[in-house]
Amino acid sequence: MEKNIVLIKGDGIGPEIVDEALKVLDKVCEKYGHTFRYTRILMGGESIDEYGVPLTDEALDTAKAADAVLLGSVGGPKWDDLPGHLRPEKGLLAIRKGLGLFANVRPAYLYPELKAACPLRDEIIGDGFDMVVMRELTGGLYFGARETVEQDGQMVAKDTLTYSEEEIRRIAVKGFDIARKRRNKVISVDKANVLDSSRLWRKVVHEVAASYPDVECVDMLVDNCAMQLVKDPKQFDVILTENMFGDILSDEASMVTGSIGMLSSASLNETKFGLYEPSHGSAPDIAGMDLANPIATILSAAMMLRYSFDLDQEADAIENAVKQVLADGYRTGDIMSDGCKQVGCKEMGDLIAERV
Repeated sequence: MEKNIVLIKGDGIGPEIVDEALKVLDKVCEKYGHTFRYTRILMGGESIDEYGVPLTDEALDTAKAADAVLLGSVGGPKWDDLPGHLRPEKGLLAIRKGLGLFANVRPAYLYPELKAACPLRDEIIGDGFDMVVMRELTGGLYFGARETVEQDGQMVAKDTLTYSEEEIRRIAVKGFDIARKRRNKVISVDKANVLDSSRLWRKVVHEVAASYPDVECVDMLVDNCAMQLVKDPKQFDVILTENMFGDILSDEASMVTGSIGMLSSASLNETKFGLYEPSHGSAPDIAGMDLANPIATILSAAMMLRYSFDLDQEADAIENAVKQVLADGYRTGDIMSDGCKQVGCKEMGDLIAERV
């Protein structure tokens, strides 16, 4: 297989962690006979420094022409005083919009070796849990009409939550497709007892579910879901939900894993195209010091193989390599515990590549 991958190394620790993911991807190519061609573009602070804007039209066009995008991280205090439209994060919003990335997939997996970092009791987490939050990314309350006006002598703010059938249907299809690659269970989260938008959400999700008879579909109110994530996280496979609920629940799910340095993510459009990135930030305070944890980026690369390229065996090889390295007792500083061997960013990449 031959694929063209756009690289955005970005700011802070971004270049370091992307380089380690490339090391692992190159090992996959060597073992399985694939060819990945890489093209680098600039986004975020590095683009501001070079071109004066967080994302150029030329960079976006290059990304559009690729098969997938692998991103490190953007942002840092160097650019904090710039006007809002020139902040590094605007580049991320612009590329999401330009590439039509409406589906955000964020796994939350608890490695047995990292159970001590989980804030939940042992009897709750048992042998661990493995879920993904599928969040609609471009609709809902965050993108509806808004205004702040004076009314009867006081300020009144209004935000509008709007969803169309098609917006719901396309994210539901993505959720059920991903469930088929996992354990065939979708929990659709809404607030259908109160909101019209959630009642439409539930109706459309049920219509989509009818085309996936092999996938179990369960409705759950968002407040109950928030409780169940703490009470019994093992019950979840794919959590399918709208933008604001997904924003909150994905953060909760990531917290119960105990380490954001282990969490990958993907943002997908209506084709198999996706942008893959770690869930953590640019950590400028440790940039260039070989201290960063590259595992979230390496796992994001595995997601790219699975969801954009349908290379499930190769994705499994990367994920199993990560598990083996942890089982062998190697840790970067952020996940270090007694009795383990601390390694730097580069050595962690080497160790995972060796085990692919």
